[in-house]
Amino acid sequence: MNKNTSVGTVELIEGIGSKIDWNIKSNKQLVDAVLAIKNADEARRFLRDLMTEKEIKEFANRLEAASLLSKDVQYDTISEDTGLSSSTIARISKWLNGSLGGYRLILSRLSKPITNHHHLSKTPFGKGLSLRTRT
Repeated sequence: MNKNTSVGTVELIEGIGSKIDWNIKSNKQLVDAVLAIKNADEARRFLRDLMTEKEIKEFANRLEAASLLSKDVQYDTISEDTGLSSSTIARISKWLNGSLGGYRLILSRLSKPITNHHHLSKTPFGKGLSLRTRT
């Protein structure tokens, strides 16, 4: 918990947690789809088809908030930088420090240098754009 977080906010967030049934077909399919992504280009294409631009921005901001929280950045600074509410930041903090460790896992992997650059394609179409077809 950050020193700017009130106990009431944390208690509110702790009560919100939902139980996701990962065994239902649609949730399994989503996990399988994420695991099927082979490179950054495929990830961008899939995420853009799956979500609206606003949703992508929201999720990117949540990951950024988790990164900032892991560096002990204050809630008000995170809110200013990301536009996220203090309640959302408190929820992210709870999950960042929770037992599942999803944020921690990904943040630790993102902090390691990428040694295999075969998935980073350079195209004349600009960052992230490609006219390659599926094979």
